[in-house]
Amino acid sequence: MRTKIIYKIGLMGMSALLFLASCGSKKALVKEGQGVAGVTTQSGKTGGKATNATTPDLQRLAFVQKVADTKVYAENIVGGITFNLKAGDKDITMPGQLRMRKDEVIRLQITIPLLGTEVGRLEFTPTYVLVIDRLHKQYVKANYNELDFLKNNGLNFYSLQALFWNQLFLPRQQKVSESNLKKYGVDLQAMGAMVSVTLTDGNITYQWNADKNDGRIMRTDVTYKSAQHGTSTLVWNYSDFKSVGVKSFPSTQVFSFTTTATKKKQQATISISMNEVTTNGNWDTQTTVSDRYKQIAAQDILKQIMNL
Repeated sequence: MRTKIIYKIGLMGMSALLFLASCGSKKALVKEGQGVAGVTTQSGKTGGKATNATTPDLQRLAFVQKVADTKVYAENIVGGITFNLKAGDKDITMPGQLRMRKDEVIRLQITIPLLGTEVGRLEFTPTYVLVIDRLHKQYVKANYNELDFLKNNGLNFYSLQALFWNQLFLPRQQKVSESNLKKYGVDLQAMGAMVSVTLTDGNITYQWNADKNDGRIMRTDVTYKSAQHGTSTLVWNYSDFKSVGVKSFPSTQVFSFTTTATKKKQQATISISMNEVTTNGNWDTQTTVSDRYKQIAAQDILKQIMNL
């Protein structure tokens, strides 16, 4: 019974994480210098010629630069974790491991308490998603377009990576260049300790709430609204920042997912608390699946997710 619950934890976690990575539609890449639909574009330099940038424009751009500059320089983020899932009447906590290498992989491993035996692995790379179910000796390895319920939006590894790494991002782009910063809207007039940085792309709205003083992102909201597919929201909170070189990294990340895209409203909250944050690079980014494991179709495991 316990192992079945563990298996469901992995599937529920996959459900939430797959939504995160789906935040980007299949459109042409946004070229540098072009605005994104619906975005408040700030004045700056265009075509090498200076425009009449107002002081508020420069202040907004400077704040976005401050937020962008908070990202850590490390290539690896590694640590043991406490993984918690709350969904419906379930409230389950398990140990595990989080391993991330910038632009290469995000790997989440769930283990059995005390024994330390891995029961499930979820791995994102720029080209595929890998889910290993060690309980039933089966796995899914699929490129992002093979996931039926996401194929109309497309999976974006780099958006998901930015969420885990506590950074700004642009849909369908690998990184945010300095020339991209003017694409974000900024509300410097808001009361309180947070400043809202926003971006709208099609049916999706992104909002980063950053500390007014140091620019550190404390919360990210992603909202998808569609007449056909309903509304899906993601709220990702960051806390317990720990030093990583001259920067800091949130050792606790809590993200809540709500969707009306299915027949019934679904909600899940996942908490990942790192026991330590290291930059250890002595590990392999490639997972080799045993030939004793059976490969199943992505649609099959997604049906299991939707029936939980």
